Amino acid sequence: MSGEIRHDWTRASAEALYDAPFNDLLFAAQTVHRRNFDPNKVQKSQLLSIKTGGCPEDCGYCSQSAHHKTGVKASKLMDVEAVTAAAKKARDSGATRYCMGAAWRSARTRDMNAVCAMVKNVKALGMETCMTLGMLSDEDIAKLKDAGLDYYNHNIDTSERYYAEIITTRSYADRLETLERVREAGMKVCCGGIVGMGEEAGDRVDMLVTLANLPEHPESVPINMLIPVAGTPLAKAEKLDPIAFVRTIATARIMMPQSFVRLSAGRTAMSDETQALCFFAGANSIFVGDRLLTAGNPDVDTDAALFAKLGIADLPRHELPA
Repeated sequence: MSGEIRHDWTRASAEALYDAPFNDLLFAAQTVHRRNFDPNKVQKSQLLSIKTGGCPEDCGYCSQSAHHKTGVKASKLMDVEAVTAAAKKARDSGATRYCMGAAWRSARTRDMNAVCAMVKNVKALGMETCMTLGMLSDEDIAKLKDAGLDYYNHNIDTSERYYAEIITTRSYADRLETLERVREAGMKVCCGGIVGMGEEAGDRVDMLVTLANLPEHPESVPINMLIPVAGTPLAKAEKLDPIAFVRTIATARIMMPQSFVRLSAGRTAMSDETQALCFFAGANSIFVGDRLLTAGNPDVDTDAALFAKLGIADLPRHELPA
């Protein structure tokens, strides 16, 4: 539990972390966290759905899949000006990174000029930029790189073993290949997963092993708690024990010591105490704003009150890694 950068994790070594006595695990995670970050500062990102619904993928958790009847209607790509205005509002509310997501299987060539204009405009506001557009062609990657995109988000979602239980329209290898090509282009990687989808503890461990054994650790690792959505196959998934969720955060912190570990979707269902344990376990990034892509999120006042109780401050833009 020394917190060195490693890419040789085995299932057994990672499982030993995850299964350690809870107090020992949290102590180790907090020790690693303090070696690499200010433990009382949290980076704020905001997420916007720039194109909602109608996705041809069949991800079992997703309200935007065309395979599920969730009531989410397909929309066109947002106007560049509207995205820019929303990003400015987010910046003025304290967000330092702006994440934009489109419900596509893969990026659409006809829309890439508009997407790249969004990236340029958000960067001009002084914010970090992140996009999630599905799979990318070499041409798409080049355009995003030239536009100055900082992060590309492409989650692996779960373990390779459990993946086919959740998604059948895209393979695990497809996701890893996209990550590799984004990294080769010189962009930073945002990659994590979702827990509480009926997976076993070993699947959560395997997911983290996959991420930590990439040639470079993702600079940002979002850990999402499933938000069950009516009309999806996971609508009645059994709620994950909060302690198991905190264990996942702590294990991610130890295995990827210099990555931002984001406490992502699902915070509306978490108590203040659970979130506090996640921050102690090494989570140092959250999504702010009352909406994620289509799901709810704690509002600004709720987060401000929590931060005040915990003595946590916003991590300013100038303190983010270059």
